[in-house]
Amino acid sequence: MNIKLEQQMIKLPLVHPFETSFGIQKDKYAVIIKLTDDEGNVGWGETIADEYPGYSYETKETVWLIQRDFLIPQFLTKFDHDFPEIADVYSAFQHVRGHNFAKTGLEAAYWSLRADRERKSLGQYYGSTKNEIPTGVSIGIQESIKELISRIEFFVDQGYKRIKMKIKPGWDITVVKEVRDVYPDIPIMVDANSAYSLKDKDKTIMRSLDRFDLMMIEQPLAFDDMLDHKLLQSEIETPICLDESIHSVNHAIQAINYDCARIINIKPARVGGYSKAIEIAENLGSGKVWLGGMLETGIGRMHNLFVQARDEYSIPGDTSGSNRYFERDIINPQVTVNKNGTISLPKGKNLGVEVDEEFIKQKQTRYAEYRR
Repeated sequence: MNIKLEQQMIKLPLVHPFETSFGIQKDKYAVIIKLTDDEGNVGWGETIADEYPGYSYETKETVWLIQRDFLIPQFLTKFDHDFPEIADVYSAFQHVRGHNFAKTGLEAAYWSLRADRERKSLGQYYGSTKNEIPTGVSIGIQESIKELISRIEFFVDQGYKRIKMKIKPGWDITVVKEVRDVYPDIPIMVDANSAYSLKDKDKTIMRSLDRFDLMMIEQPLAFDDMLDHKLLQSEIETPICLDESIHSVNHAIQAINYDCARIINIKPARVGGYSKAIEIAENLGSGKVWLGGMLETGIGRMHNLFVQARDEYSIPGDTSGSNRYFERDIINPQVTVNKNGTISLPKGKNLGVEVDEEFIKQKQTRYAEYRR
């Protein structure tokens, strides 16, 4: 089988800077993978490509290099004869430890190509059962509480059903109280991105958050920890949600079984791909998982939506509308939020949308082509 793989790094400006405890992000980088077989069928995948190693050790430079030098050569060998199975795809990656972001972009493109070849919706491979999903929004740290409340009002008016607020030391209890006073009934969660510890002053802050009826506190402690989270969970009522600590199916199961967390934020790129995200959801069940976001462009956004349309994903995720992040996305039509706070899933084959290849070329900062 002849196969062509195109690796394209793009840069899109964000419509609003996104601040977390890591820093401020003004632009979105992504490595877009396009697969084309000898019959002209096409698959699209998106590789998360951060500019600096904050959330993860992986960056736009590492994902490009790891894909180019290690993953892509092995991945393409799996197309030597017949169309590969997902087990073949994972076997191509087995000698590379870690680098889940780099692997996920290739796996996503494989699923998309398979859907295109068989004239099926990507949702049929991901187990989608819903026509629309409830959606939430993640709001970064703002310059003032007044500005934060204004941002929340903007998204509530658009119909978003859940608000996630970033917190850090000095931007926590007072901020949450002010927001809860204005919005006493809306579901709210907070995300600390590992900004706290088990020091007494930090534990006092965590216990104080209990009174605000939060859905969860996401990743309050170290990015690579589970045991300290277990100790903290035993002292607070609000469910802890783990994000950065979870890199595999086993991590997720252990975290729940040992009460290190009561909810898992599944980011497919972090856990090694969409098949792994589905496996975690199948093992943990409804109410224990939700799908987080990494400011994906429309390609990654569509993959995420089809996973969120599974039955296990009852908690609104972070897959918001395209206009939350970009003036113009790389797909047509762009992802939009309905007035009732849901996103409708397209019914066509593959991603169900058209990829705007001309716009991708305009935003391209690097390109490579590989053939088998």
